[in-house]
Amino acid sequence: MSQALPRPAGDGRTAAPRANAVVAVLAFGGIVVSLMQTLVIPIVPELPRLLNAPASDTAWAVTATLLAAAVATPMTGRLGDMYGKRRMLLISLVMLVAGSVTAALSDSLAPMVVGRALQGLASGVIPLGISIMRDELPAERLGSATALMSASLGVGGALGLPAAALIADNFDWHALFWASAGLGVVALVLVPALVPESAVRTGGRFDLVGGVGMAAGLVCLLLAISKGADWGWSSGTTVGLFAAAVVVLLVWGRWELRVREPLVDLRTTARRQVLVTNLASIAVGFAMFAMSLVIPQLLQLPEATGYGLGRSLLVAGLTMAPSGLVMMATAPVSAALSKAKGPKITLMTGALIVAAGYGLNIVLMSELWHFVLVTCVIGAGIGFTYGAMPALIMSAVPASETGAANSLNTLMRSIGTSTASAVAGVILAQMTTAFGQTALPSQDGFKVVLAIGAGAALLAFAVASLIPRQRVAEGRRTGWRPRPLRLSRLSRPLKSSRRLG
Repeated sequence: MSQALPRPAGDGRTAAPRANAVVAVLAFGGIVVSLMQTLVIPIVPELPRLLNAPASDTAWAVTATLLAAAVATPMTGRLGDMYGKRRMLLISLVMLVAGSVTAALSDSLAPMVVGRALQGLASGVIPLGISIMRDELPAERLGSATALMSASLGVGGALGLPAAALIADNFDWHALFWASAGLGVVALVLVPALVPESAVRTGGRFDLVGGVGMAAGLVCLLLAISKGADWGWSSGTTVGLFAAAVVVLLVWGRWELRVREPLVDLRTTARRQVLVTNLASIAVGFAMFAMSLVIPQLLQLPEATGYGLGRSLLVAGLTMAPSGLVMMATAPVSAALSKAKGPKITLMTGALIVAAGYGLNIVLMSELWHFVLVTCVIGAGIGFTYGAMPALIMSAVPASETGAANSLNTLMRSIGTSTASAVAGVILAQMTTAFGQTALPSQDGFKVVLAIGAGAALLAFAVASLIPRQRVAEGRRTGWRPRPLRLSRLSRPLKSSRRLG
């Protein structure tokens, strides 16, 4: 029998000192995993020389991580619900360490791509950590803890860029991966020592056909988005992949609606609160990543262009780093606002702050402090939005489906970031200015991308406004957990214990 019902808020769950340790370890694991996003950025221009391969092939060192993460995130969430969230979190960390060691030992393209793909398989750590928090923490700690865990996705990316640039500038490039392996080992030691295994499980069988179908559909979709600019958006390969993604995902959806124990419960996903939150997450992911694409380039372009600042990659990374600290500092504020007004208001507030940050950047882009200010404002907004989304998801799904639901929400953000990269790439490639014999992205091109980022944030605000209104009092009592099981529902026959809640 599944233990689908959450325990009451005052049941004396994880004591305060232990709760603090659980939150710290899980947040550390989330930051370590999110570091993989920016780990190779400092060496991307050098990869063709380092790996003795064409630039078009070395780009797979980035693409492989993206595709592996998209496939692994929903699957590890579902497996965590079935067989234990901590168990799957540990397996994910093992994949991260194995991938890091493989890449650290590589001097050619194939092992590098394999290593980066293994690192991508660890992406489920953040949604699994949020789900463990829901199962183990007292209600009064849940809001701020999940906000911090969710924000770790952005924190790791922001802090990882200057750290990776520093290592790449002063050590052999293999040290990047040895460092990530070391951090992974630390997380592997801390998790079993300090994080309890959740007793909330669904049991049942894993939907292998659904897993293969979802993986195929997502690979086709994200491969077309990420490589479309290189292959040509109207090329047969790109169009064929988009068409294949539509067909495969439609067939997959039909299968998930018919199978008894689906990989993703589409009926739960179609609930208005879950569906609208996931749609808003795509827009938020787009808005967050636009900053990461524009600001480092503006900082590094030559001053002779009239709009570049001529700074090094390390300085660009250090300029972005405060945004990660702001995201972390915003987590408890986000939780407090969600407790007072509801996570819907928090999500809408964060979206407006992000839009305001992009608006500032359009008019302030001539001094270093301008960019520090802008990244901090956008980081604060992202902290609010990332803190609100897990609360919205978890208050609308059964405790037995938390892992799968949070993983799907994380996937939606990834789709947003991938789309942002593709859109920005097209715009900056088309809107160029001559600089000697080289064509560089123009200042107007950067401003267009910033304006689109602001538009994506405003779209997230508009979509979030459609989320059903919740009673704040109920959220205070339960820590944004699902409503209690109604007695009337007990009289219905259940196909699976997973349906409880």
